[in-house]
Order: sequence, then C-alpha cells, then structure tokens
Amino acid sequence: MATLFISDLHLSAERPEIMELFLRFLRERGAHAEALYILGDLFEYWIGDDAAGHSGYLPVMGGLRALTSTGTPVFLMHGNRDFLLDGEFEQATGTRLLPDPTVIDLYGEPVLLMHGDTLCTDDVEYQRFRAAVRDPGWIARFLAKGLPERQTIVQGLRETSKTATAAKKPEIMDVNQSAVESVMAAHRIRRLIHGHTHRPAMHEFLLNGGTVRRTVLGDWYDHGSILVCSPRTCVLEQLG
Repeated sequence: MATLFISDLHLSAERPEIMELFLRFLRERGAHAEALYILGDLFEYWIGDDAAGHSGYLPVMGGLRALTSTGTPVFLMHGNRDFLLDGEFEQATGTRLLPDPTVIDLYGEPVLLMHGDTLCTDDVEYQRFRAAVRDPGWIARFLAKGLPERQTIVQGLRETSKTATAAKKPEIMDVNQSAVESVMAAHRIRRLIHGHTHRPAMHEFLLNGGTVRRTVLGDWYDHGSILVCSPRTCVLEQLG
C-alpha cells in the first residue's frame, strides 16, 4: 500500500490515449492505494460543473467514482486550468477538494501540498491574470454566461496563454526559490510537494539550519508521472 500523488494531467477529448492511461491507472494503481492526491490541472480546462455532461469528461468522472466507491480516498486541488471545479463535481465523483496550500500528515510527517503556480512569482504577468480570474466577481460573471460563450472565452484564453508562454524565458515560469523558502518556513514544514512547472525532480536544500525537500510532480503529456510514497520512501515513477 502506498499514497499516490499526481498533477498536470491536462485531460481532454483531444488526447484520448492519456485519458485511457489515467483510467487504467485508477483501476490498477489507484485500487491498491491508501489515498490518491491530484494536485491540480486534472483537466485541460473546466468551464463549470454544469458543463460536465458536455465536456467529454464523463468517463473520467465515472472512473473516479468507481475508485472512491471502493473506499479509496481521492483528494483534488485546483490548478490554473480547472479552478472552477466545485461541489457538484465532488458529489458526482466522491472526491474531496482541498484548499491550496494544504498540510497533510504523510506517515507521521507534515507535508505541504500545493499546485505550485503561486510559487512562480517571477512571472508577474501570469500572477496578475491569476488574481483576475480567481476574483469571485469574475467567476460569478463567467458562470452566468451560457456554455457556448464560456467555451469560446476559454479557447481564446488558451490561445493567448500559448502565445505568452512561447515568448517567456523558461526560468521565469519556474518557481522562485525565495517564494518556496517563505511558504515552507511559514508552514514550518520540511517537505513540499507540488506540480505546475512540469519539471519532475526532487530538490534538497538548507532552510533554517536543516535539510528540506521539494518534490515536483511531472505532467502527463507524453506519459504518466506519479510520486509513490510509502512509510520509508517516496519515488517518482513513469507510466506508459
């Protein structure tokens, strides 16, 4: 038995092979896990819980419900692509949404979980955009629109994001070390797990006189990426 962590799957009907890989992962690895944590961007985009039946994501929701119905807890954190996931999705899938950040007890050790985008403080343009779309007023106005209009808006945002990302230096889109140290110190923890940057690795560094670890989860574009944690160790693995 192990605790599993994944993020940045970016599931969509445009990539059916990755969706099937995820469903197989739920059946084969999830069924034997103590818990599964999905740290953001499960979906390429999510335009509201009321659009679930029109999104092509019903098989994913069914797979999550099948897993949680067996007693395996599945925890979900918002990412920058699916921050509109809400209570209806929780009820339909049996998952539980976690705030970002969240501290959990992982085999007796406190561990901080984050999606990771708030750590990329050098990307000032993105942080401004994030603040704008997370504003409750913006969310309310967006969800009040019809599904076709929401779809059009999101497609436009995706294209804008691709253009902006292509023009930025890679280091700007990575985490800021000072931001990492600040959040770890504020929560008084020695281990952080996050996604978002798509740069799977385990980083160790000194903080307040002790060695701490930051684990970055990989994305699911070319293959699956999992962090498998047992009481003794944590290992990054690839699927597919």
